[in-house]
Amino acid sequence: MGKLLEPIWGSKEFLKFIFVINFLTSVCVFVTAIALYYVTQQENYLYMPIAGFHGVLAGFLVGIKQIVPDQELPLLKIKAKWLPSLMLLLSIAISFFTPDSATYLPTLIFGTYMGWIYLRYMQRKPELKHRGDPSEDFAFSTFFPEFLRPIIDPIASIFHRMLCGKSEASTDAQGYTLGGASLPGSDPIEASRRRERGARALEERLATEKLAAAQNSQESQIDGADNV
Repeated sequence: MGKLLEPIWGSKEFLKFIFVINFLTSVCVFVTAIALYYVTQQENYLYMPIAGFHGVLAGFLVGIKQIVPDQELPLLKIKAKWLPSLMLLLSIAISFFTPDSATYLPTLIFGTYMGWIYLRYMQRKPELKHRGDPSEDFAFSTFFPEFLRPIIDPIASIFHRMLCGKSEASTDAQGYTLGGASLPGSDPIEASRRRERGARALEERLATEKLAAAQNSQESQIDGADNV
């Protein structure tokens, strides 16, 4: 995942993403563990893992969702935009059968959410002179199936007001405008270019892996012929 995201974000932004998501995820899991302990008085919450790379990996999936949402994965036959949702769904299902894996569930959930918060509202884009990605294709409700989005959107708008000081309704009415001009992040052309860069990086990575595999196969055949 890092090989796909780093060329597009740059090394500095890539490392910043890892640090910020890991820190925010750890803080959220710590606060959640303390709150659950005071509510339930069960000491096992005090030993909940609050660190690890699981949250960052979940954030990487959100980054892939943003960059190449419509890219279909060859093995799973699903679009990349559903990777974070599928990961969380499987993690929740597994936690019912393996209690040990349930301890990492908060890290995955907060890693996914913090990754979306960072990319949606905080990531700086110097070439566009604004932060985040306000496009509708990256809204919080896109993590859910279509029939749930009318329910999710009003709830998500509450948090949007907290982070941006304005509601989703007013944002939609203005079309993400500032002084009568559309914001760069809401430009479908810019979003299309970002997806094209992501798709191109993914194709180059797959081509490199295929070439390396072919070379290894040829070398093994040559070694086998020499041994004979």
